[in-house]
Amino acid sequence: MNRIVTFFVLMGLLLSSCVSTSTPAEVKPAPLETATVVLMPTPLPSATLAPTAVPLEDVIAAEMRGSFDFFWQQANQDIHSPGFGLVRDRYPGSPGIASVAAVGFALTAYPIGVEKGYITQTQGFERANGTLDTLLKMERPHGFFYHFVDLQTGQRAWQSEVSSIDTALLMMGVLTAGEYFGGEVQEKAEQLYRAVEWPWFVDESQQMFYMAYRPEEGFAGHWDFYAEQLMLYILAAGSPTYPTDAQLYEHFTRHWASYDGGQPFIHSWFGSIFTYQFSHAWIDFRGRRDAQGVDWFENSVAAVRAHYQFAVNMDEKYQTLGPLSWGLSACDGPEGYNGLYGAPPSGYDNRAHVVDDTVPPYAAVASILFLPEEAGQAMQHYATIQALWGPYGLVDAYNLSKNWYASDVIGIDKGIGLLMLANADNNTVYAVTMRNAHIQRGLERLQIVVQP
Repeated sequence: MNRIVTFFVLMGLLLSSCVSTSTPAEVKPAPLETATVVLMPTPLPSATLAPTAVPLEDVIAAEMRGSFDFFWQQANQDIHSPGFGLVRDRYPGSPGIASVAAVGFALTAYPIGVEKGYITQTQGFERANGTLDTLLKMERPHGFFYHFVDLQTGQRAWQSEVSSIDTALLMMGVLTAGEYFGGEVQEKAEQLYRAVEWPWFVDESQQMFYMAYRPEEGFAGHWDFYAEQLMLYILAAGSPTYPTDAQLYEHFTRHWASYDGGQPFIHSWFGSIFTYQFSHAWIDFRGRRDAQGVDWFENSVAAVRAHYQFAVNMDEKYQTLGPLSWGLSACDGPEGYNGLYGAPPSGYDNRAHVVDDTVPPYAAVASILFLPEEAGQAMQHYATIQALWGPYGLVDAYNLSKNWYASDVIGIDKGIGLLMLANADNNTVYAVTMRNAHIQRGLERLQIVVQP
């Protein structure tokens, strides 16, 4: 019961906290840091729910408020700074570094904050408007953005790549903020979106999007397998200025597989659960099928169910993984950030993913639309583990086998959880983004249409 009481105290602090207006003190980018190992008392076993569970609505309320506060407080709040509105990639690690993907989630978080009463309409408008001013002044090769930038200057950091998917994540937030706030915000959102020269990032010989571009090296990688990139095709196909051929959508590999006798689905290479979630944060695929009959929402349901079943099957082998602690995805781990975490099916032979008993809570949280009962049970379980909670809600990951808890929260991980919880609540994001004319045009051009 002590952990539950502690959770209620923490939740009360989160819900009653005042929104900070302080300006981050860090100025210069710091080298990439791995997550710090923090030893904590061993929490309850993964398969044991506390006799008196924290009400699910309270857990959701605390996680949503904590996640929103990350985007509001860990942004550059200095209106005189060239980096105003940029959001840290993670906290407290990597001080001084922002990611454009985190900014995309932040621009979507602000409408959620207004609707939940965390901030006023005016506060949200001003933050979004200033952020778009910053983006318009940043270096944008052919309209695309560098992945990591300096929080204070907006300039390229770490010699990072110009990223097609991170630009797509940013543009989803840009269009959402524009659609919600209107006025100047919408005008600036249109400028940013219309400036993206999507065909520039296409390998014509392969009819695929590249993943990255570095001025020193040129293009690298291809979106050649299913993953989180559905939004990329929709954004590009819907562009009124630089549209891509709709056929690009047909040229990535769709590999069907199943796990433990479950429903076959199109899976990603590493089987990371975020790949089945990210595009669904903004685009409501429910009831839609493409020309080949693929229902991407049901595809994600099958994928998330496979993740859950894998955790159930691994319950006796691992201390963390189990029916109340499930979902494997890119996150911090005991040895640092690992993008290979996932569950089968993966690759062509189920050997591409990595499992070491590290579980990121956001994986189940962001699965609330796909597997609501199991996601709710996981969240209630996480509420019993004091070491998983901090000022911004759930930390990034934990591993009971190694008695390890992440010290950081990561922007994109907090973002996907917040957006999916908002959609599960009342379609908050869908109600805004799905009325955008560019998104609708992209879906129509790709023939991802509502079925009669």
